[in-house]
Amino acid sequence: MKKYFDELSYDISKRVTIKYSTSFSLGILALRPSIRPAIYAIYGFVRLADEIVDSFHDYNKQALLSRFKEQTTQALDEGISLNPILNSFQETVHQFKIDPALIDQFLKSMEMDLHAMEYNTEKYNQYILGSAEVVGLMCLQIFVEGNKEAYDSLRPYAMKLGSAFQKINFLRDLKDDYQILGRTYFPGVEMGSFNNAIKSSIEKDIEREFKEALTGIKKLPASSRFGVYLAYKYYYSLFRKIKKASAQQILQERIRIPNGQKFSLMMSSYVQYKMTII
Repeated sequence: MKKYFDELSYDISKRVTIKYSTSFSLGILALRPSIRPAIYAIYGFVRLADEIVDSFHDYNKQALLSRFKEQTTQALDEGISLNPILNSFQETVHQFKIDPALIDQFLKSMEMDLHAMEYNTEKYNQYILGSAEVVGLMCLQIFVEGNKEAYDSLRPYAMKLGSAFQKINFLRDLKDDYQILGRTYFPGVEMGSFNNAIKSSIEKDIEREFKEALTGIKKLPASSRFGVYLAYKYYYSLFRKIKKASAQQILQERIRIPNGQKFSLMMSSYVQYKMTII
């Protein structure tokens, strides 16, 4: 029966999420159970593409990503894939009527990661749109369960949150991106001259986006509000830790939030959520 394969597909996407991200796993657990599988499916798809460009150094990444794109298109066209992650993703796309243009934009950003390039403002914004903002929009389509009016209203906030998350990832991963992958995302920034003033300028931009995004979180449906708020609180906690570190420090080490602190943050966030969001 196909339903067994579909159940297995969602379960594998869930296992991928748990394996790769404690923070997102906790956030998804705070969502209403009925929408959790779809968010796992989105994360599994995004993670798989990200792994191709970030981790498979001993393989032909261009060929792998090209094949992944073809398999994604085929899965969406046929309504099935023997790749369980793509199978759960295509079903989620069809169920929640996710715009294929969002998927195309995401894959374009993954292609950008295949090549070392200097990012100007236009390319930087294009990369963030595809790698983060459209992922937020895919999730938003699930959160509002196809309500176009709600989607259009919340769209700018979802994009700001995705952008803030990605820029924090850039700062967190600065060392590996630059030293291992040869990437420098911030436009006009030479890593040899990266200093506290440049770092502070980037942080001001992130702070502004966080503030705008919180306005949108408060307007989300109850089914998703706390889960998104929890992800927001985790990233804001990581952001505060990065702000306390010097530019030299984040060039030398990856700033982390220990798992024990994440669980503690989950409990404190629930209290704050009840007091400030509802």
